[in-house]
Amino acid sequence: MKRCWLLPLLGLWSGALAATEATSPRVVTLAPHLAELICAAGACERLVAVADYTDTPAEVLDLPRIGDAFRVSLETLVALRPTHVITWDGGTPPELVARLRGLGFTVIPVRVERLEDIARALRQLGAQMGTETTADTEAARFLDQLEILRARYQARKPVRVFYQVDVMPAFTVNGDSPISEAIALCGGINVFAGLPRLAMAVNREQLVVTAIDVIVHAERDADAVQAFWSNLPLPASRRPAFIAVDAARIARASPAMLDALVPLCEALDALR
Repeated sequence: MKRCWLLPLLGLWSGALAATEATSPRVVTLAPHLAELICAAGACERLVAVADYTDTPAEVLDLPRIGDAFRVSLETLVALRPTHVITWDGGTPPELVARLRGLGFTVIPVRVERLEDIARALRQLGAQMGTETTADTEAARFLDQLEILRARYQARKPVRVFYQVDVMPAFTVNGDSPISEAIALCGGINVFAGLPRLAMAVNREQLVVTAIDVIVHAERDADAVQAFWSNLPLPASRRPAFIAVDAARIARASPAMLDALVPLCEALDALR
């Protein structure tokens, strides 16, 4: 009974679905990077709603917000009559994915674990949306850019990096994160790559005894991060450098990640 409000909407939606499918897909994305991937794959005009915090590209800014990877307004979703829902494989809860499928939507899970997976995701979405030419071109361009960066920095002197996600506590990422792979691509070493979880806090004692050359952090956190490190008992000879990055760009698994990755590589290289 709690979901009886869905029944009239489902009737309207199912009647409109056949006509919609005869034309082109109507797409909803459940994470910011998924909208970026869809647009990069050449299907931006197919979007009818996006997740909260989706702020790029400009074409999606006026679209309705549907919730996020974890909580979705099903009433709003049904009213929008999408044919496809793009979910974050590894982020969107399995029970939500099952519910979406139960409502009759075509669910496309997209998983990105390594940098090269961004190209694979572009090709996957291009095939689903019928925009293979654009998606394949963008995937090839992205892979070419990665190879250029690898060739430029892989033989450089390693730089020991602590990627600081937050201050209190000091969160970071392990070696399974695409961020860690991005650091390695630039010739950096994630000093906490061996942590048991993808993202977790490290304490002050761990930071004091770990050899770190540079702290990479979000631009918005610059003052807080530097104040945090100024209070650690480190000798002057072991004081790390600081590099501020566009954290939203470098943490989102889309081709736009390169917009933050290139300046990170250049900044690390300047410290050698």
